[in-house]
Amino acid sequence: MAQNKPDELVMLPRDKEIVDDILKQLKTDQKLETGLLVIKVGKLFQETPYVANTLEVGGKEKMVVNLRELDCTTFAENCLALARTIQKENATFNDFVYNLKLIRYHDGIINEYPSRLHYFSDWIFNNDKKALVKSISKDLGDFHFANSINFMSKHPENYPILKNNPDFVKDIAFQESEISKRQTWYIPKNKLPELEYLLHDGDILGITTNMPGMDISHVIIAIHKDGRVHLLHASLKYKKVLISTETLEQYLNTHNSATGVMVARPL
Repeated sequence: MAQNKPDELVMLPRDKEIVDDILKQLKTDQKLETGLLVIKVGKLFQETPYVANTLEVGGKEKMVVNLRELDCTTFAENCLALARTIQKENATFNDFVYNLKLIRYHDGIINEYPSRLHYFSDWIFNNDKKALVKSISKDLGDFHFANSINFMSKHPENYPILKNNPDFVKDIAFQESEISKRQTWYIPKNKLPELEYLLHDGDILGITTNMPGMDISHVIIAIHKDGRVHLLHASLKYKKVLISTETLEQYLNTHNSATGVMVARPL
């Protein structure tokens, strides 16, 4: 696995302080299951501002560490990376950076913009292959999800890096083709009431969408509250990290574009 290079890393001193503080706070929880650690870490980020596109820091892909501002995907990635780091004896900030890089990129290797796991179904697939999570949607319900992915290559104007680097569009289109060929599973939202009890605290869920060319529109961490699954997530609506007052079922039913969930269980 490629090692982090100093010139890849983009961060502020405050980011290291946040990581070091969390590692110190949760040091005695080292033996907890990863999913439960993901929840403990996630709760510590409550009220952190929602900010999109924090990984876009210029034309060259760099290893960005930003725990001061989070979107739905970077929130989940950071929680999983911190949980795995806490489980390591005498864990350091560099261990966290290694884990985050491993989670965020195809096979943990930075090689320009296309090497980042842009589509969340691909994120689940690749992190399952790396044994960081287990894709369990098929085990829970065996409902096939018709992946037909092409949004990024069809709309490069929405992505400044693609707009400025046309050669990357070909790489992204190839990835989309590979994703679309895979068999993928999910839990349809009309099946969630009967299968919700199978979800664990700390499961990382992708909200599947009917938007043409896309697979997943939002990423959350499952958390039980009063016997129901709620959302621990970086909320675009509320512009911060929070635990939802609405249940996952209510969230899906009030978002017309949402079709269900894909489930990744931290290992």
